[in-house]
Amino acid sequence: MSKRALVTGGGGFLGLYIVEALLADGWQVRVFCRGQYQALLDLDVEVINGDLVDSGQITAACADIDVVFHVASKTGPWGNYQDFYATNVLGTENVIAGCLAQGVKKLIYTSSPSVLSFYDDLCGVDEAYPFPEKRISAYQETKMLAEQRVIEANSSALCTTALRPHAIWGPRDTQLFATLMDRIKQNKLKIIGDGKNKISVSYVENTAKAHLQAAQSDRVGGQVYFINEEQPVELWPWINELVASVGLKPVTKKVPYGLAYVIGSVCEWVCRVLPFLGDPPITRALVSVSGKHHYFDVSKAKRDFGFHNAVSMEEAKQRFATYFKGIEQ
Repeated sequence: MSKRALVTGGGGFLGLYIVEALLADGWQVRVFCRGQYQALLDLDVEVINGDLVDSGQITAACADIDVVFHVASKTGPWGNYQDFYATNVLGTENVIAGCLAQGVKKLIYTSSPSVLSFYDDLCGVDEAYPFPEKRISAYQETKMLAEQRVIEANSSALCTTALRPHAIWGPRDTQLFATLMDRIKQNKLKIIGDGKNKISVSYVENTAKAHLQAAQSDRVGGQVYFINEEQPVELWPWINELVASVGLKPVTKKVPYGLAYVIGSVCEWVCRVLPFLGDPPITRALVSVSGKHHYFDVSKAKRDFGFHNAVSMEEAKQRFATYFKGIEQ
């Protein structure tokens, strides 16, 4: 009997790689998403268009499904809190309810290390590290609440787990490196701090495979896992190596961390007072992500579901360069 999966947000960056990994592994795949994606039309998948905030739509999409991969979310360092809450928290609650109503056996939720306080250095921390007591951003808080809902829902009827990939990157990225490269071309990107901060990174194909590894384990119920490359990288040298591989100039200009943090705070205040100006060009969260150490221990994932990265960092860099050179030409 073939395995049947539902992927929410299956037309997005990570979601599409999960869909492709599932198909390669012999799964029947259904995708629940808001938009139209040519990449999905080219694959042997069923596509249901809908909105996570519509409980009836997501419940119907869960029919005859064995495993749900809940990848869809609202992301970003700034925005209306209620918009984040509706998609990330209420939407996740609807996914859980849909799973229970339709007898789905397992729910794999794509969370994020952003549920923790990125205003602090996080050096090799594991899943026991506590949540922050104060709200950091709308994204952070709503992803944290959604993760908590998922873990609380674990039961004999529905096995739930949450995965926390950090700094997902690779070919077809339309967010992280696409944004970085645009800013580099405009000479608007600067190194925050001394440029030596270390972070965990998650190559997208390995991240997708980790979702399947977790889905196939019987030890993940009610658990949270970091899933990233085992060794951290120095953020700015790593960025410069990747952008150089596609023919762009490295980032060399620096801004002291404290000054950047103050600028981010002022920008946030101005945009709250004058919302018609739109999103702030820099926020405290972005400064912290760019200038602090953030790397995580994956020992638990290795122990419980054999987490491993099939694509090496060197091969990942080559695939990245090949793809983005083609885009730049």
